[in-house]
Amino acid sequence: MTAIEPGLPVAAFDTPGPGPGPSRIARRRLSRVARVVALVLLAAPCHAQSAADTAIRPFHFHATDEQLADLHRRIVATRWPERETVSDQSQGVQLATMQALAKYWAAGYDWRKCEAKLNALPMFVTKIDGLDIQFIHVRSKEKNALPLLITHGWPGSISEQLKIIDPLTNPTAHGGTAADAFDVVIPSMPGYGFSGKPTATGWDPPHIARAWVVLMKRLGYTKFAAQGGDWGALITDQIGVLAPPELIGIHTNMPGAVPPDIDKAAFAGAPAPAGLSAEEAGAYEQLAFFYKQGLGYAQEMKYRPQTLYALADSPVGLAAWMIDHDYRSYALIARVFDGKPEGLTRDDVLDNVTLYWLTNTGVSSARLYAENNAAFFAPKHVTVPVAVSAFPDELYQAPRSWVEQAYPKLIYYNKRPKGGHFAAWEQPEFLVADLRAAFRPLR
Repeated sequence: MTAIEPGLPVAAFDTPGPGPGPSRIARRRLSRVARVVALVLLAAPCHAQSAADTAIRPFHFHATDEQLADLHRRIVATRWPERETVSDQSQGVQLATMQALAKYWAAGYDWRKCEAKLNALPMFVTKIDGLDIQFIHVRSKEKNALPLLITHGWPGSISEQLKIIDPLTNPTAHGGTAADAFDVVIPSMPGYGFSGKPTATGWDPPHIARAWVVLMKRLGYTKFAAQGGDWGALITDQIGVLAPPELIGIHTNMPGAVPPDIDKAAFAGAPAPAGLSAEEAGAYEQLAFFYKQGLGYAQEMKYRPQTLYALADSPVGLAAWMIDHDYRSYALIARVFDGKPEGLTRDDVLDNVTLYWLTNTGVSSARLYAENNAAFFAPKHVTVPVAVSAFPDELYQAPRSWVEQAYPKLIYYNKRPKGGHFAAWEQPEFLVADLRAAFRPLR
């Protein structure tokens, strides 16, 4: 059968071909039949494609024994450099930390435990804008649970949020009330974890924000809230900028709230501007330190992500790259492998790194830095209600004064005494308490 060109007008089927042909009445009847056939043929492929595009399919992951054996072989075969020439982390991830990590990874760690934990959750995949998006979707048993979209960051993954799922969806088992319940949706970002890897440019934070709105609508939600840290904070801010009618508000633990003149001075390494409060001056020093000492990984991923072949070839190289995110997070992780766990365990760290390794997403995840054109800490002009948790060991602990300027509809602000960049991972109890309190008035 000859395909019908989608743009062809139905009137084209009214024109008889050469030769004697049927009578005028017969031709009219044939014309009506042709119209119907044309409409069916035009509609059918689109309908079939639409159904395929919007399908939500169950998802499970199982690493092969061969993959795990190859990982073990590569860890054991690591060629080590000499020890750093300083006694602190100023030259980067320290040899003792990485050797302790590798020793446990090769001899004590069990990926199957993490895999079982993930597969015990309802996981799905759906196609949005031509790309497979994988996500966790846990519905609360409580009536009137508030749908909550949670976005991870780099070097995070869906494993970063596992500790907060049950307290959010099953609050009565974790010190809350039935009225505190959430339905939880946690997608893997494009190029991260189990989601598809973009094969062309264009998947920047605003695009991901638009895709997340599509996802929530596809799940049938007519009302939802959003939360994020790191990249998740930027994407959540962008959802707030879009302000779809279904969005009731957002929560961030890395707010885009630094006034432009202060951000410019911190980036330049200038002395703190005059007139800052003690709280603002402290945040300024944190920013200036990060810009001076902590931007190396981000600049490499922004300008030369494809150069990072070692992340696909060496598990120890991948792990070192990932745990060197920022000074305070690295210090926390180093303590874990020195036998002093606090907030994180060795398995927490290696669950996340192993997920990156098994999905070979070290380089594909880095490309998001190349896609992004927005300043991380700048206000994004969010117009919806906003809640903020400010942790002391974040890249900067946002002062309330800056947050109020950046978010005109600030409904909640809590300055926590403990915790850093990966709030859901390190301090899940604090984050859960803040999410319950922040969204309670908006339900």
